[in-house]
Amino acid sequence: MGYALQPISKKAVIQLMGSRLWGRFNPNHWDPGYAQTTGLSAPIQTGEMSSAYIAEMCVNHFGEHIFQGSRIACKYVSSVLADEVITTGGVVTEKTPLERGFRFKVDVWCENEKGEKKTVGVVEVTVPE
Repeated sequence: MGYALQPISKKAVIQLMGSRLWGRFNPNHWDPGYAQTTGLSAPIQTGEMSSAYIAEMCVNHFGEHIFQGSRIACKYVSSVLADEVITTGGVVTEKTPLERGFRFKVDVWCENEKGEKKTVGVVEVTVPE
């Protein structure tokens, strides 16, 4: 309990935000001029990208177990703007013993370089002995 997962940091670059991998269907995610016409100060990153950063952090910590019976639930609380540096975080809040291993509950988040939360959530993962 209280153990912090190793964070990862990524820069929200327009080249990735407009990639076909992330949809490329909404110019709010890759076109600065279009984003301004909709009231945004810059293009916004898709929510899936923040979720992917959290998943990467969890894979780095829990390995293959994150793919077996785990649960990831996230809420996007603020837009990630182009050129922001996003850093993941995670802290173990519960460790429940099972017959053969443990079930961990981890509070997770993404925040920008100003410490503003962009995504928050919970991950649950079972790790066998």
